[in-house]
Amino acid sequence: MRKSTSMLSSWFTLIAAIVLVSGTSASAETGKISANPANGKTIFTEGKGDVPACMSCHGENALGNDDMGSPRLANIGYVYIVKQLTNFAEDKRVPSGLGAVMNGFAKALSDQDRRDVAAFVDSLPRKFEPSDLKALKANGQEVGKTHLGKLLAHSGVKGKVASCYSCHGFNGRGSDPMFPAIGNQKYVYLVNQLKSWRDGTRANDPVVGGVHMMQTVAKSLTDDDIYNVAAYLTSAPPVNVRDGVLIDNQTVLREIIVR
Repeated sequence: MRKSTSMLSSWFTLIAAIVLVSGTSASAETGKISANPANGKTIFTEGKGDVPACMSCHGENALGNDDMGSPRLANIGYVYIVKQLTNFAEDKRVPSGLGAVMNGFAKALSDQDRRDVAAFVDSLPRKFEPSDLKALKANGQEVGKTHLGKLLAHSGVKGKVASCYSCHGFNGRGSDPMFPAIGNQKYVYLVNQLKSWRDGTRANDPVVGGVHMMQTVAKSLTDDDIYNVAAYLTSAPPVNVRDGVLIDNQTVLREIIVR
């Protein structure tokens, strides 16, 4: 068991190193990553050039919008945000629907701008704002059962899929810098991404041993599984009553140079 745990830890360390370097550049003077949250705030609230304010889709507090299918960005992890913006800019992730604008927007931002925006949204005050599942259901959105989603998120399905807990932490609260917070993410976004992983239209997930992690997980899920786990995760409290710890997902942000 100790050997297996050590190997798993080594894999996670390797993934963390790859993800941290991906889409970032270091300061020539110090060899460390630099970010300017103040510039990130300006871009987020006012936009830059042809790029509109990020808040116009993601909300004033970067908590996302179910009507637009836009995700929560606040507090989900600096490294993850930088990677996604970089992947958009390089067309390694090409969303459909309203999200299709992200490729052009990301291309119009410099590497530094992307780091700055990521640093800003990662430093916002934590707010618990789950999706309104009753309203979504009333509007015709297929909504899952939270109690069934809890079973999947915490225990997985034997012989089918591992728990979300195993990578994303308790209630999806994040495992910075390796895996983003998915707890309290917007319901519509969670559903859309899991379906995109499943059908292969999103393929920028971490690859371990030649295996695409999220695509492999999603392909084991039915529509009902996806609706159920998304319903649970969006409303899952981030604090584990067993340890009382609130994960802030700012491990990396504390290590970079904030200008």
